[in-house]
Amino acid sequence: MKTLDNPSDPLLHDRLIEAIALRRDREAFAALFAYFAPRLKAWLIKSGATPGAAEDFAQDAMLTVWRKADLFDSSKARAATWIFTIARNRRLDMLRRDARPLPTPEIELAGEDVRRPDELLSMSQDADRVRDALSRLSPDHVEVLRLAFFMDSSHSEIAKHLDLPLGTVKSRIRNAMTKLRLILAPSEEAAR
Repeated sequence: MKTLDNPSDPLLHDRLIEAIALRRDREAFAALFAYFAPRLKAWLIKSGATPGAAEDFAQDAMLTVWRKADLFDSSKARAATWIFTIARNRRLDMLRRDARPLPTPEIELAGEDVRRPDELLSMSQDADRVRDALSRLSPDHVEVLRLAFFMDSSHSEIAKHLDLPLGTVKSRIRNAMTKLRLILAPSEEAAR
């Protein structure tokens, strides 16, 4: 692999991506990887990823750079911006995928408990009520609930991520849950 005179030169990064796109230049990719992979990993760790996950995301992002180098347009963004955006988007995709419930199989397997249509309707209506209740909360409350319950973050991870004191995070979660209970509580009229 050739050594680069100035590995932090943004124009050089653009040219390296163009070499990958045009000629599938492995040396250009190795130079780009050597420069960006450690920076991506550090940035992802700072964003809350574990070191192992950050390394996986960084490698995945760089593999995406290799595969999609032909989509890079230096008139729209510098190489660093493009690469970090890929890493951010890949991480968000993975987090969303991991937070999503697995799809229900469409075929019935022998011996499995299959839900009745009325149960499915009730579950769908409950989900709609929860979504509506969440829309009535402040963005601060929604964010702590999202991190705590959908992203499965600990209170201390949330505090670090949002740059808030631990006590503030705990009280926001407690207040948000109290408000949700009040919003979701069956009204006296509905009980009659």
